[in-house]
Amino acid sequence: MPDKYRMTWRQVFDKLAEIVPSGAVVYGVPRGGMIAAGFVSHAAITHDPNKATVILDDIVDSGRTRDEYATKYPGLPFVALVDKTGEDSGFGWVVFPWERETGPEDAVVRILEYIGEDPRREGIVETPGRVVRSWDELYRGYHQDPAEILSKVFQTSDYDELIILKDIDFFSMCEHHILPFFGKAKVGYIPNQTGKIVGISKLARLVECFARRLQIQERMTCQIANALQQAINPIGVGVVIEAQHLCMKARGVAKPNSVMITSCLLGAIREKPEARQEFLSR
Repeated sequence: MPDKYRMTWRQVFDKLAEIVPSGAVVYGVPRGGMIAAGFVSHAAITHDPNKATVILDDIVDSGRTRDEYATKYPGLPFVALVDKTGEDSGFGWVVFPWERETGPEDAVVRILEYIGEDPRREGIVETPGRVVRSWDELYRGYHQDPAEILSKVFQTSDYDELIILKDIDFFSMCEHHILPFFGKAKVGYIPNQTGKIVGISKLARLVECFARRLQIQERMTCQIANALQQAINPIGVGVVIEAQHLCMKARGVAKPNSVMITSCLLGAIREKPEARQEFLSR
């Protein structure tokens, strides 16, 4: 779970004094910015952004809200108590002092309400907790280090051919729609002159490490290959992933039989035709 950053009242007042000029006319962005604006004592408050000299929000996450206001009110300063796109980029889950201690379950409740469900219904009432617990498993890759997974190596002086582990089942989540994509990965490499190899289970764990994150298949393929290359510096690395995407099957273009194949070839497996052909044919 992400670390929580609990902002104190002292930090709130100090930050407001820093980012809101004395005598300014402040418009607070609904809803968090309006709450923050209520604690500004050295400026006037307006509910009309056209009359404001500064726009205030409680937090900037992706920057989407800030961009929307910049388009509607060009030239009007936009400030926030916490800006995760700037110097506060290392903050995790932010809890402001006026908030009750909330968790991601509350966000799931709002999503259930948005789609038309009743979060109080008997079959749904425990769903938020179940969803969050499933996230701990589905996104555990964020807390795994590929270098640590591949830190245990073995030495062999009498093997310099392809090593391939194929049919590695994986499940991941598409970062565009947060819908599953799943399939099989094939990971191969040619040891270098020092004979460094890794246990075969580590190759499967490496795939899991990157799959258990919000992903796109193309990036995931390259991440697996590059991590293996960095860890043992083999002569060549090859990764091929074949997957089905629920965002293609259940929505949008709705093509249920589509399969996507991606590859990342490095070193000799990319540059030497015979090695490339051997890896791909297997």
